[in-house]
Amino acid sequence: MKFFHISDLHIGKQLHHYSLREEQRHILESIIYLAERERPDALLLAGDIYDAGVPSGEAVELFDFFLTSLCRKVPNISVFVIAGNHDSGKRISFASDILARQKVYMAGLPPMEEGEFLRKVVLEDSWGKVNFYLLPFTKPSHLRKFRKEPFSSYEEALKFLLERETVNREERNVILSHQFYTSSGRKPQQSDSETISVGGIDQVDISILKDFDYGALGHIHRPQNMGKFIRYCGTPLAYSVSEADQEKTVTMVTMEGKGKEPVIDELPLTPMRRVRKLKGRLYEILDLAQGSIVEDFVSIMLTDEIEAYEPMEELKEMYHRILELGVDNKRTRDAMDISFEEVEEMDPLCAFLSFFREMRGRDITEEERSLAEKVILKCTAESGEGEDEASLY
Repeated sequence: MKFFHISDLHIGKQLHHYSLREEQRHILESIIYLAERERPDALLLAGDIYDAGVPSGEAVELFDFFLTSLCRKVPNISVFVIAGNHDSGKRISFASDILARQKVYMAGLPPMEEGEFLRKVVLEDSWGKVNFYLLPFTKPSHLRKFRKEPFSSYEEALKFLLERETVNREERNVILSHQFYTSSGRKPQQSDSETISVGGIDQVDISILKDFDYGALGHIHRPQNMGKFIRYCGTPLAYSVSEADQEKTVTMVTMEGKGKEPVIDELPLTPMRRVRKLKGRLYEILDLAQGSIVEDFVSIMLTDEIEAYEPMEELKEMYHRILELGVDNKRTRDAMDISFEEVEEMDPLCAFLSFFREMRGRDITEEERSLAEKVILKCTAESGEGEDEASLY
């Protein structure tokens, strides 16, 4: 049994203020090309299909193009798709029974009531059955109908769901899951483009996946193993400057008989435009502007001690997609050291008064101060109330 493992397409996402529609179509076409070449039995998409719960028409059209083209060019492939935290589970579940007739299996929501279980699809090869379990992004609040006492953490909620399943450990079992998994306290390496909850309530230990021969994970954008065969495949494109050094791939998994270790291969993906970090003096950065680099997404750090006048204007003439421009020289480092030395804890009102003076160039009036005090008092009072579901989960 051979299958592709991908995740976190984030169709519709922008990189800073640049649309990635062309880049995303190119990379999806690359994945289809690899599928034509390798002929996998299945493709596993482990969540975050879209970048928003209510995707644009263009984003939906692009995903439709991907599924339609993939199934046409690799007609015997089975496609498994789960919702991620960026997706709307109900929208991902739309027409799932009809799509299943075309071997496209969608799971947008976890079991939410008694009698419901994870979606399970069985494929067979010469070694027997492979059971694919689809576990979409799950919040403890999804499971509130199962018991009166709420689940205290994501791990407790997911463990509850998996313990309800009858997993035949004599057969090969694969699970798709989109969560923040840890391994005995070790967290995955993260990128700036991810959305992670504060406080660690969303962390789930991989030990709950012990019954599975392979865990196809989504959510973390850097490819890495959390357990021997529990893997984040990463994004197919770089979605932040922090991913500039990452080589993106499709994870291809080959499974033989039960008890034999899966073989994992990483198939390289070449983006239409790379994300690059450039650092040096202005003339050095300008000299680098040759060939395809001028079309890439670039983060630029200037190191000139004598700062140039309006360097962005010069750079824009040479580089077409500048993400950010910074300065790193003695003056900026000294200023940073001073700011760290002078930092002191201020109450909210004092901090606002200082900010107001710096932004407006004058002291606040009594009327403005009175209004600020009322707003701060209201915010302070509200912050002590219980958190709603969205902030907790």
